[in-house]
Amino acid sequence: MAVFTEVSPAQAQALLDHLQLGTLSSLRGIGAGIENTNYFVDCTRGDGHLHRYVLTLFERLTAEQLPFYLRLMQHLAQRGVPVPEPHADATGEILFEVAGKPAAIVDRLHGGHQLAPDAFHCQQVGATLARMHLAGRDFGMHQPNLRGLAWWREVVPQILPFLEADQAGLLKSELTYQEQLAASAEFAQLQQHHSGPIHADLFRDNVMFEPGEGPGRERLTGFFDFYFAGCDTWLFDLAVCLNDWCIDLTTGVLIEERAAVFVSSYESVRPLSGAEHRLLPALLRAAALRFWVSRLYDLHLPREASLLKPHDPRHFERVLRERIAKPWHALHDGAKA
Repeated sequence: MAVFTEVSPAQAQALLDHLQLGTLSSLRGIGAGIENTNYFVDCTRGDGHLHRYVLTLFERLTAEQLPFYLRLMQHLAQRGVPVPEPHADATGEILFEVAGKPAAIVDRLHGGHQLAPDAFHCQQVGATLARMHLAGRDFGMHQPNLRGLAWWREVVPQILPFLEADQAGLLKSELTYQEQLAASAEFAQLQQHHSGPIHADLFRDNVMFEPGEGPGRERLTGFFDFYFAGCDTWLFDLAVCLNDWCIDLTTGVLIEERAAVFVSSYESVRPLSGAEHRLLPALLRAAALRFWVSRLYDLHLPREASLLKPHDPRHFERVLRERIAKPWHALHDGAKA
């Protein structure tokens, strides 16, 4: 969510007019993130109230790829999952062009991030993630996870020259491990029976909470930033969350009590199969590898942007080393039958 493409007030107002959303009162670039150009857009209407949106210009995704993300958000929102719904024009179109780039405008969620979550936050995210997975089962479009195994194979050779010998060795050995996992019969069953649209990037800063009843009892208001979404195993999505919501950010160590609550809450909506329980340690490694690779790529092969804050890849190197050294099972007394 960096600002790669400048948007003028006149350009923003033209889209607001087309969608009949009101008169622009504020346009502010969002500096967090590294993939798309995002702006907070505030406007007023005849009712006198302030209406708040997010305008996204897509820098890498093509006009052919984008309908998957936007229609998925629309699909989930219409099934009661708390996600920003894209605004459509009179013809039902939700993808537009601003400053020469594909663009969309969605509702801005209420509240703020919880960057120091506890078990109560994990409980809400886990249950909502499972609801999202179930709601997406009848989504009619398909697109692979574009940051999955095929992408790792493509970019790892490009980033290896930047790494120290021990890092390069770890990266190559883990890629081999994940290739062997992907070729296994049990993983094929996971893909066939326990997969669908996933968020694939549901970190702490992609979930919003607002104050609830009592101190520390914040209420989840929604998931956003679906522009890494794709079709993959639901377990991979769960692993991505566990590697962010349930760890010590300094060391990468998994906080088991928090992780257990997250998984238990998820399973209260969609129970995991025996295969999913058995493969969870391997998918935790896959999720760590995915973000280590992408952060290395963004650090060493960056793009220009007026606001750009690349993330430190060493964080997910630590997470990966932890998941290899200390495999974690949601069930410590053995996997389900």
